[in-house]
Amino acid sequence: MHQLEGTKCSFLLCLGMSIIICSVIYLRARITTTEPAEPKPLEPSSCRPFSTECKSFLPGTDEGVEWYHRDCQVESYILNSHLQCPDLTQNLHFITRPLSPEEEEYPLAFIVTVHKELELFVRLLRAIYMPQNVYCIHVDAKAPWEYQMAVQKLVSCFQNTFLSSQSETVTYAGFSRLKADLNCMKDLAKSKIGWRKVVNLCGQDFPVKSNLELVQYMQSKEWRDRNMTPGVKQPVSMRYRTRLQHKEIMGSHVARKGLGLKKGPPPHNLQVYFGTAYYALTRAFVDFVLKSPIAHDLLEWSKDTFSPDEHYWVTLNHVKEAPGSHIDGGWAGDIRAIKWRDQEGRTHSGCKGHYVRDICIYGFEDLPWIINRNSMFANKFERNTFPEALDCLEQWHRHKVLSQATVPIDPSWLLAIQSNSSSSSYFNSSAEA
Repeated sequence: MHQLEGTKCSFLLCLGMSIIICSVIYLRARITTTEPAEPKPLEPSSCRPFSTECKSFLPGTDEGVEWYHRDCQVESYILNSHLQCPDLTQNLHFITRPLSPEEEEYPLAFIVTVHKELELFVRLLRAIYMPQNVYCIHVDAKAPWEYQMAVQKLVSCFQNTFLSSQSETVTYAGFSRLKADLNCMKDLAKSKIGWRKVVNLCGQDFPVKSNLELVQYMQSKEWRDRNMTPGVKQPVSMRYRTRLQHKEIMGSHVARKGLGLKKGPPPHNLQVYFGTAYYALTRAFVDFVLKSPIAHDLLEWSKDTFSPDEHYWVTLNHVKEAPGSHIDGGWAGDIRAIKWRDQEGRTHSGCKGHYVRDICIYGFEDLPWIINRNSMFANKFERNTFPEALDCLEQWHRHKVLSQATVPIDPSWLLAIQSNSSSSSYFNSSAEA
């Protein structure tokens, strides 16, 4: 009898041990086969509200209702999250479908040169991003490794966006800045996307026109087959730039060679012009830049000049043989809204932010001037100095973009949410605009 009870106890003990072991094996299998939980999209409560000044830029704002950013940790999303690309682009509110047939039939190309302020780059890219366009991103070779990796991580999420195949160490006013654009042009010339015109940007730009408005502006009677390179014949005060030899101190500055060594005349008896470094160029003109002996010789001659990107494009655009050339176009082509210090009292009433190198870093009170001017883009913005300026302009721009759409609006494209409701209220007000 005692032997039977001992056997029974042994059996129950073995059964219990087996149950425990099987339970442990099962739980381990569940843990290893279940994908790790991804971080949830940021809740409005974790984001700061828009400033009260921004109310005029937000749709359907009622008294006592606050609007919150939906992406107050943009840099953290890129640097720290393990989100896969579909979730990353959705949580960063990128537009993922063409918003109208007109835009889809006229794809644009963008060259964006960046070296700092990751959040500004992300916000600029999502503001100009459309799936039918193509984007070449040039990251300065001297940018921190973490920054370069973060940009690469985001860019890799889009089939129509890529890093320049060759990266330059860019120097302010140096030949390297011009070379960065040319590197991207070579890459874009190989693109299978049938882009019609290319626009260049820097990391402190932000759009004023929507993508639809850009397409309509570039297809207008004045600009349909023409390049935009605002500029005039080189003023006397600027002749030192191309008549004296300069050298680029890599990554630092540009200095004159010796005691003012003179340069020879420009090749092909070209008239040198002075203008902006920013443009909108036809694809045929880009081919001319990359293949023409005139363009090649001017490029070689420009290597020891000061700020060659401010004479190269506009000079070539006055060559009769150049496709889309605009002879004596002057400053026509409203590409940039910029407040220069020396133009106070003439083109603007002063900078409401502060000046850096005689260019205004915009504050909130500069926004009415920017919006009324309605240029293609505005320059310059800083995230940490005057955050309200970019916050409000970004919200105003996205609302305009969505209000012009001819397709249903995806709620993930919205950049703001009300504090006391779901995102659908903003969606509805945007869709009805």
